[in-house]
Amino acid sequence: MIRAVRGAVGVDNNDAQEIYSGANRLVREIMTRNRIEEQQIVSIMFSVTKDLTKGNPATGLRSFGFADTPLFCVQEADIEGAEPRILRVLVTYSAAETAATVPVYLGRAVELRPDLTDTAEGERRT
Repeated sequence: MIRAVRGAVGVDNNDAQEIYSGANRLVREIMTRNRIEEQQIVSIMFSVTKDLTKGNPATGLRSFGFADTPLFCVQEADIEGAEPRILRVLVTYSAAETAATVPVYLGRAVELRPDLTDTAEGERRT
């Protein structure tokens, strides 16, 4: 079965290293909470708000591994009033079971989906 899970993280500054580490932290947290192994991942798609221009999260994630995983990045739609400096991700993966996915919103990105999170670190509501 093919599943997909999404998440987001706020990046404090338009800095390549912050974008790279935010992407890595977000993807690793999604993998941990959803019990996903790298070899199960079909692809990872990132989007960034227009104010994140100093680094590509896909390039950054590649520096942490993921040599055989297709990665892609696009610019998020420029919506008036949208939260600035947000990196979003959609991880598509192969799963043997039909367990529910656990979306992950970290830091300021919790504000994007308060219906799914309880804490500043994106703990899932139960």
